[in-house]
Amino acid sequence: MSILIKGGTVVNADTSFLADVYCEDCLIKGVGEHLNVPSTAEVIDASGQYVMPGGIDPHTHMQLPFMGTVASEDFYTGTAAGLAGGTTSIIDFVIPAPKQSLMEAYNEWRGWAEKSAADYSFHVAVTWWDESVHRDMGTLVADHGVNSFKHFMAYKNAIMADDEILVNSFRRCVELGAIPTVHAENGELVFQLQKEMLAQGITGPEGHPLSRPPAVEGEAANRAIKIAEVMNAPLYVVHVSCKDSLDAIVKARNAGQRVYGECLAGHLLVDDSVYQNPDFTFAAAHVMSPPFRSKPHQEALWQGLQSGNLQTTATDHCCFCADQKAMGKDDFSQIPNGTAGVEDRMTVLWDAGVNTGRLTMSEFVAATSTNAAKIFNVYPRKGVISVGSDADIVVWDPQGSRTISAKTHYQNIDFNIFEGRKVKGIASHTISNGNLVWVDGDLRAVRGAGRYIKRPAFHPMFKAMDTFKQQHTQGAVKRK
Repeated sequence: MSILIKGGTVVNADTSFLADVYCEDCLIKGVGEHLNVPSTAEVIDASGQYVMPGGIDPHTHMQLPFMGTVASEDFYTGTAAGLAGGTTSIIDFVIPAPKQSLMEAYNEWRGWAEKSAADYSFHVAVTWWDESVHRDMGTLVADHGVNSFKHFMAYKNAIMADDEILVNSFRRCVELGAIPTVHAENGELVFQLQKEMLAQGITGPEGHPLSRPPAVEGEAANRAIKIAEVMNAPLYVVHVSCKDSLDAIVKARNAGQRVYGECLAGHLLVDDSVYQNPDFTFAAAHVMSPPFRSKPHQEALWQGLQSGNLQTTATDHCCFCADQKAMGKDDFSQIPNGTAGVEDRMTVLWDAGVNTGRLTMSEFVAATSTNAAKIFNVYPRKGVISVGSDADIVVWDPQGSRTISAKTHYQNIDFNIFEGRKVKGIASHTISNGNLVWVDGDLRAVRGAGRYIKRPAFHPMFKAMDTFKQQHTQGAVKRK
């Protein structure tokens, strides 16, 4: 299929300009005016619209086995829903069980993901440590294009990585040219606070945020940052939800440390009042970790995004329906953690960001696509409208509007955290691998059309960090 997007304004992270865009053989082949294209090319009239790189959601959990159940969204339904909202790539997570081989888990997840309708990649979690983990990390980087490893600092007695695991894994990441990422919550404090809440008779969803206060996140973020500093490792902190962890990131970045922060669309727009709702189903539907925070923390996140101290936006898309959430009816700590958002991330961020003047259009593109492509080393293949880049494109109608609802969304979940929100600015067309997959409300996703994307190791920052370290390292003192 060849496609000509005609008459639109191309918006990249660094500039915007009027231009036509021609796609053929899964790639962007032309950007400019008066392009010489085949007469057989399908033409999209983008007059009055913006032509932007397709969204990259760097944090999803499709088909995740978790807390005794499995997320309701699989790799086909989840990526298809993403395409409806303009997201053309995801980075999901392989999460080995304790003592499970990393390669065994990776192969299992790759099998599940073959049904993806959009391009996908994986972070791989390090949930335990021995020589086999050390070896498998090398295999994943060298042979399978994995260049990031996840560490859960929460979920004690399950997948929590203690400081010893963090040190060993961060060191190995540096050797391999892979970036370590962390879910920053102090797992021991969460465990103890959960017991305290339950002992006090607080068994409902309101106990969830009480057991995971901002300080718990801030402490873990600071600890991970300091470990990364000592190990001379870059660090990517996922789902930053509060001022405490943001402050730790800002302090480190101001000191020259290479620390990156991700925030979720949900944390920017939903506050912690949801946990006070008397309807258990409603309150439980919002249980995720870290939890939604108060409005001052939300304002801090927006400031972090505007200042560039938070570089990416994601969803932590992890769907559990009402019957699954009801597993924790009498004990909030047993409510499966997760909410949806892959379909709505881009439109709610445009509406709450660009339409309010918090973000420019180019800043929006950076936060929803380009920065993730750069940090995870797939730029300029992804994240830019440029000749030679993948033909992953969203045509954006700034005047289009819709009302978000679980009744009409494509996500395979019975609840939407943005329910009833009317948004202005929506995807009119989505192109994935050069194919039209969303056309004015018509979803044309194809099961299995998504490609696994290998991400090269050794982002240029590794050489810079090593050079700096060599010039500032003291050796042994020679004595007589």
